[in-house]
Amino acid sequence: MDNGSNEPGGPLVAVSASTEVMRHPEAGEHLLGPTERQRAARFRQEEARQDYVAAHVLVRICAARVLGVEAAALTLAQQCPDCGDHGHGKPYLAGHPEIHVSLSHTHGVVAAAAGHHPVGVDVELPGRTGTAVEVFERVLAEAELKLVQAHPDPGRAFLRQWVRKEALIKIGRTTLDTLGELDLSALPLDTPAGLPLHSKYEDLYLLDWQDDTGTGATVCAAATRPPHLATPAALAP
Repeated sequence: MDNGSNEPGGPLVAVSASTEVMRHPEAGEHLLGPTERQRAARFRQEEARQDYVAAHVLVRICAARVLGVEAAALTLAQQCPDCGDHGHGKPYLAGHPEIHVSLSHTHGVVAAAAGHHPVGVDVELPGRTGTAVEVFERVLAEAELKLVQAHPDPGRAFLRQWVRKEALIKIGRTTLDTLGELDLSALPLDTPAGLPLHSKYEDLYLLDWQDDTGTGATVCAAATRPPHLATPAALAP
């Protein structure tokens, strides 16, 4: 699906079922590096392992389309900004400091983004974030809390704000400890049926999408340039 934006330089964003990613012509666990393989092997549930692998494959495919190379030519690495460990933390492409990448995975669904400007992406499924009042109060600013509680479907409205804030964490705009201080109440809580929603928060461009026909996944990408939701053709080798 294409968001219709003509703004050049925006990151490429893709969302897919994990099984669909692994059917891509370039996909395969051979793309993973030694550290990624070690982490994948630690998952106790096979479904969770497959989601991890699919997300790490999809982000390579997105980056490959941006760079005009094969996915197998790219090395994905991670480094924690706090402890400096390379086994976890913010992902990056070794040898391509000009490219920014982000990825996310949940039960059976993955999302990834790549581009020449900073980007953060998150995907969640209904029921995965919790809808207890104490969760609302911890994550939402006061104005957001009122809007969510007044919404016909508070759980879905909360999920929309949650994925937005997770995307903003990944782009470095906030942290888990300060989510309640981030007020996104000016943004709409509902997205057009099956269509992406474009909005702005300060200097960032947000791309929201709700999959109402398949997985039910809620997705958000936050970027410094308008993101593009990739069509299947855009991800073809």
